Amino acid sequence: MQILQADKAKVNRLLKTARGQIDGILKMIEEDRYCIDISNQLMATQAILNKANKEVISAHMKTCVKEAITQNKCDEKIDELIAVIDKLSK
Repeated sequence: MQILQADKAKVNRLLKTARGQIDGILKMIEEDRYCIDISNQLMATQAILNKANKEVISAHMKTCVKEAITQNKCDEKIDELIAVIDKLSK
């Protein structure tokens, strides 16, 4: 199994931003803030998490999948990508 090839600083920054937003959402809930405001913050957090996931998947395709193709061992990597796409489409 290979190690994470994504831009770790970028992924860390995105995840820390999402964590901060989640903390803010929890505070909004404790303060009984307006439902739509909370929903908007939840969607913004989801967008950041999606962006971080895109970075990880993109790096995986550019490194791990590319390497598997050059070594004629791509079936496993393709199956992994199909599984991820299946999860994303739900």
